[in-house]
Amino acid sequence: MQKKALVIIDIQNDITKNYKEIIDSINQAIDWAVANKIHVIYIRHENLSAGTRTFKPNTPGAELATDLKIVAKNVFTKYKGNALTSEKFTDFIRENEIGEFYIAGADAAICVKSTCYNLCKANYAVHVLADCVTSYDKRKIDEMLHYYESKGSHIIQLNDLLANHTFEV
Repeated sequence: MQKKALVIIDIQNDITKNYKEIIDSINQAIDWAVANKIHVIYIRHENLSAGTRTFKPNTPGAELATDLKIVAKNVFTKYKGNALTSEKFTDFIRENEIGEFYIAGADAAICVKSTCYNLCKANYAVHVLADCVTSYDKRKIDEMLHYYESKGSHIIQLNDLLANHTFEV
Protein backbone atom coordinates (compact mmCIF):
# COMPACT_ATOMS: atom_id res chain seq x y z
CA MET A 1 0.00 0.00 0.00
CA GLN A 2 1.30 3.42 -0.96
CA LYS A 3 2.07 5.73 1.93
CA LYS A 4 0.47 9.15 1.92
CA ALA A 5 1.47 12.69 2.82
CA LEU A 6 -0.25 16.02 3.26
CA VAL A 7 2.01 18.71 1.83
CA ILE A 8 1.48 22.34 2.87
CA ILE A 9 3.27 24.66 0.48
CA ASP A 10 4.54 28.15 1.41
CA ILE A 11 2.15 29.11 4.19
CA GLN A 12 4.69 31.56 5.56
CA ASN A 13 4.56 34.95 7.22
CA ASP A 14 5.30 36.73 3.93
CA ILE A 15 2.14 35.21 2.40
CA THR A 16 0.11 38.06 3.79
CA LYS A 17 -2.54 38.15 1.10
CA ASN A 18 -5.42 35.66 1.11
CA TYR A 19 -3.94 32.81 3.15
CA LYS A 20 -5.99 33.83 6.21
CA GLU A 21 -9.11 32.74 4.26
CA ILE A 22 -7.88 29.14 4.05
CA ILE A 23 -5.81 28.67 7.22
CA ASP A 24 -8.69 27.09 9.18
CA SER A 25 -9.25 24.58 6.36
CA ILE A 26 -5.54 23.79 6.16
CA ASN A 27 -5.44 23.24 9.91
CA GLN A 28 -8.45 20.88 9.61
CA ALA A 29 -6.59 18.97 6.89
CA ILE A 30 -3.61 18.70 9.24
CA ASP A 31 -5.89 17.30 11.97
CA TRP A 32 -7.25 14.78 9.42
CA ALA A 33 -3.74 13.71 8.43
CA VAL A 34 -2.61 13.29 12.04
CA ALA A 35 -5.72 11.27 12.94
CA ASN A 36 -5.14 9.01 9.94
CA LYS A 37 -1.39 8.60 10.52
CA ILE A 38 -0.52 10.41 7.30
CA HIS A 39 2.79 12.27 7.05
CA VAL A 40 2.44 16.05 7.34
CA ILE A 41 5.08 17.93 5.37
CA TYR A 42 5.70 21.68 5.35
CA ILE A 43 7.44 23.30 2.40
CA ARG A 44 9.05 26.72 2.87
CA HIS A 45 10.20 28.99 0.08
CA GLU A 46 13.32 31.10 0.41
CA ASN A 47 14.11 33.71 -2.20
CA LEU A 48 17.82 34.04 -2.92
CA SER A 49 17.40 36.74 -5.60
CA ALA A 50 19.24 39.99 -4.97
CA GLY A 51 16.96 42.82 -3.91
CA THR A 52 14.05 40.56 -2.96
CA ARG A 53 11.58 41.86 -0.39
CA THR A 54 9.89 38.57 0.51
CA PHE A 55 10.96 35.13 1.72
CA LYS A 56 14.47 36.34 2.54
CA PRO A 57 16.43 33.62 4.33
CA ASN A 58 16.72 34.04 8.11
CA THR A 59 13.91 36.61 8.34
CA PRO A 60 10.55 36.35 10.13
CA GLY A 61 8.81 36.56 6.73
CA ALA A 62 10.36 33.29 5.60
CA GLU A 63 9.14 31.40 8.67
CA LEU A 64 5.98 29.29 8.66
CA ALA A 65 2.88 31.33 9.48
CA THR A 66 2.23 31.59 13.21
CA ASP A 67 -1.40 30.42 12.88
CA LEU A 68 -0.44 27.27 10.93
CA LYS A 69 -0.56 24.09 13.04
CA ILE A 70 2.88 22.56 13.24
CA VAL A 71 2.59 18.87 14.09
CA ALA A 72 5.78 17.45 12.59
CA LYS A 73 9.43 18.31 12.07
CA ASN A 74 9.10 17.57 8.35
CA VAL A 75 9.95 21.11 7.19
CA PHE A 76 11.80 21.40 3.90
CA THR A 77 13.14 24.53 2.20
CA LYS A 78 13.01 25.12 -1.53
CA TYR A 79 14.49 27.92 -3.61
CA LYS A 80 12.39 27.36 -6.75
CA GLY A 81 8.66 26.87 -7.31
CA ASN A 82 8.73 23.08 -7.52
CA ALA A 83 8.99 21.44 -4.09
CA LEU A 84 10.75 18.47 -5.71
CA THR A 85 13.79 20.72 -6.20
CA SER A 86 14.39 20.30 -2.46
CA GLU A 87 16.72 17.32 -2.21
CA LYS A 88 15.79 16.78 1.46
CA PHE A 89 12.10 16.63 0.47
CA THR A 90 12.73 14.07 -2.29
CA ASP A 91 14.92 12.05 0.09
CA PHE A 92 12.06 12.05 2.64
CA ILE A 93 9.61 10.84 -0.03
CA ARG A 94 11.91 8.00 -1.05
CA GLU A 95 12.89 6.98 2.50
CA ASN A 96 9.24 6.90 3.61
CA GLU A 97 7.96 5.25 0.40
CA ILE A 98 5.37 7.98 -0.17
CA GLY A 99 3.39 7.61 -3.38
CA GLU A 100 0.25 9.65 -2.75
CA PHE A 101 0.04 13.34 -1.92
CA TYR A 102 -2.65 15.73 -0.67
CA ILE A 103 -1.72 19.31 -1.52
CA ALA A 104 -2.59 22.58 0.25
CA GLY A 105 -0.96 25.99 0.15
CA ALA A 106 0.04 29.01 -1.87
CA ASP A 107 0.53 30.24 -4.55
CA ALA A 108 -1.90 28.34 -6.79
CA ALA A 109 -0.45 29.87 -9.95
CA ILE A 110 3.21 29.38 -9.08
CA CYS A 111 4.56 26.99 -6.43
CA VAL A 112 1.47 24.80 -6.01
CA LYS A 113 1.14 24.61 -9.80
CA SER A 114 4.77 23.63 -10.33
CA THR A 115 4.77 21.09 -7.50
CA CYS A 116 1.53 19.41 -8.64
CA TYR A 117 2.70 19.27 -12.25
CA ASN A 118 6.04 17.73 -11.31
CA LEU A 119 4.57 15.24 -8.84
CA CYS A 120 2.14 14.04 -11.53
CA LYS A 121 4.93 13.94 -14.11
CA ALA A 122 6.87 11.69 -11.70
CA ASN A 123 3.83 9.36 -11.56
CA TYR A 124 2.76 10.13 -8.00
CA ALA A 125 -0.94 10.24 -7.09
CA VAL A 126 -1.85 13.88 -6.41
CA HIS A 127 -5.00 15.21 -4.73
CA VAL A 128 -5.39 18.98 -4.54
CA LEU A 129 -7.57 20.22 -1.69
CA ALA A 130 -9.38 22.94 -3.64
CA ASP A 131 -10.50 24.88 -0.58
CA CYS A 132 -7.02 24.71 0.96
CA VAL A 133 -5.26 26.51 -1.91
CA THR A 134 -5.00 30.23 -2.50
CA SER A 135 -3.25 32.68 -4.80
CA TYR A 136 -2.12 36.27 -4.82
CA ASP A 137 -4.72 36.65 -7.60
CA LYS A 138 -7.71 34.62 -6.43
CA ARG A 139 -9.33 34.99 -9.87
CA LYS A 140 -6.77 32.43 -11.11
CA ILE A 141 -7.74 29.67 -8.67
CA ASP A 142 -10.48 28.07 -10.81
CA GLU A 143 -8.21 28.17 -13.86
CA MET A 144 -5.44 26.54 -11.85
CA LEU A 145 -7.73 23.80 -10.53
CA HIS A 146 -8.66 22.95 -14.13
CA TYR A 147 -4.97 23.00 -15.06
CA TYR A 148 -4.04 20.64 -12.20
CA GLU A 149 -6.79 18.26 -13.26
CA SER A 150 -5.68 18.38 -16.92
CA LYS A 151 -2.18 17.34 -15.80
CA GLY A 152 -3.39 14.39 -13.73
CA SER A 153 -4.25 15.75 -10.28
CA HIS A 154 -7.50 14.82 -8.58
CA ILE A 155 -9.39 17.86 -7.25
CA ILE A 156 -11.28 17.39 -3.98
CA GLN A 157 -12.92 19.53 -1.33
CA LEU A 158 -11.84 19.23 2.28
CA ASN A 159 -15.36 18.25 3.41
CA ASP A 160 -15.40 15.40 0.86
CA LEU A 161 -12.05 14.22 2.14
CA LEU A 162 -13.26 14.33 5.75
CA ALA A 163 -16.51 12.55 4.88
CA ASN A 164 -14.90 9.81 2.77
CA HIS A 165 -11.81 9.15 4.86
CA THR A 166 -12.88 8.58 8.42
CA PHE A 167 -10.54 9.05 11.33
CA GLU A 168 -8.87 5.97 12.73
CA VAL A 169 -9.40 5.32 16.40
